[in-house]
Amino acid sequence: MLFINDLNRSRNLAKSPKKLNSTRIFDLLAAHIEPVPALNYESNLDLLIAVVLSAQTTDVAVNKVTAELWQHCRLPEDYLRLGEAKLQEACRSIGLFRNKARAIIGLCRMLLEEFDGQVPSSREELMRLPGVGRKTANVVLNVAFGLPVIAVDTHVFRVSNRVGLANGETPEQVEEQLMAIVPEKHLQHAHHYLVLHGRHCCTARGPKCAQCVIRKECRHEDKNLPA
Repeated sequence: MLFINDLNRSRNLAKSPKKLNSTRIFDLLAAHIEPVPALNYESNLDLLIAVVLSAQTTDVAVNKVTAELWQHCRLPEDYLRLGEAKLQEACRSIGLFRNKARAIIGLCRMLLEEFDGQVPSSREELMRLPGVGRKTANVVLNVAFGLPVIAVDTHVFRVSNRVGLANGETPEQVEEQLMAIVPEKHLQHAHHYLVLHGRHCCTARGPKCAQCVIRKECRHEDKNLPA
């Protein structure tokens, strides 16, 4: 529903998106945005757990939970020893904590049983883990393994459709269109550029168009500019 709402708010797109200068857009974003993940982590498992916890939750809230959680849990077996009930208590301050705790216990068990306790490096294997969808898998592939893939969250979805980089009704469509248009030199960090631009400038309501570095390239017609 979040993606549909964002699409409805951002659907005023270019009539000819093929003319969009995607290289110029990502050159500008790269010049102004430091592509640093907002989620804290030290290991691939940390990252996977943090991304699972981040669904419909702010990164700030997740970082508060993991700062305490990781004093006790560093390996998959640590989470199993902690157990689902105690994990729920540790995650109670974030949304969907019961479902997330169940998923984390399940994925840690699968990591031990099928992957020697290691986070797998393929999308297909990652998506077999409980609680891991395509977006989560792509974040792990990109950040942990350095693969040039794009994870489409609500920010990436909104910004891409609004600016004219994509014209998709689903995250999968937007991902496919971005992979075709993002210059190769920017693929590694494209996700972070779009996330951070959407979080701090191209917000869902009241986008800061006057200070937007890609304003001249953006195809959104109803820009939020001073009269």
